[in-house]
Amino acid sequence: MDNENVREIVKRAKTGDPEAFTQIVNLYSDRIYNLALRILRREDDAADILQETFIKVFEKIHTFDGRSDFFTWMYRIATNLSLMRLRKEKRTVLSDDDLERHFDRPNSVEIVEWQDKPLEKMLNQEFRKHLEQAVDSLPEIYKSVFVLRDLEHLSIRETSRVLNITETNVKVRLKRARMFLREKLAEYMSDMTEKV
Repeated sequence: MDNENVREIVKRAKTGDPEAFTQIVNLYSDRIYNLALRILRREDDAADILQETFIKVFEKIHTFDGRSDFFTWMYRIATNLSLMRLRKEKRTVLSDDDLERHFDRPNSVEIVEWQDKPLEKMLNQEFRKHLEQAVDSLPEIYKSVFVLRDLEHLSIRETSRVLNITETNVKVRLKRARMFLREKLAEYMSDMTEKV
């Protein structure tokens, strides 16, 4: 749906039109659910965040001023709710300070070049399991950037708007998230290389 149609639907929803709000739910439910699932990794949590997001959107739609894209505004709500759930459950493994120290020291882990491995081997179920575990262990500030940018395919600009951080900060956090994931997967990839 184009931006003009979305703006019209949002305008109607702001006046209390229930049909317009239903259209918003239909338009964005799948993407909001997938975002929450990628951050939280549990279907029941993702379903809760989906519901909480639309409740919050319904309650706050009158505050949407149109300065950002409506989709970006909703993604910010869903991302914040997901991150608050992570904080509440204390599911972050490393703190930001731990990661800063980790990336500022010389790295003793050998990084295996695995981009040239056959795609079918890379996408097998075992690899996906290891990747999901690695993503789960990312600290929330890096995880949110990684999910929005690399999994949800938002642009740097959209990611910065959703998280309310600078584009430079998005790039730095994304680089650190990718380095962290690469290191986490290095041992698995090394074992896989030996089997090939």
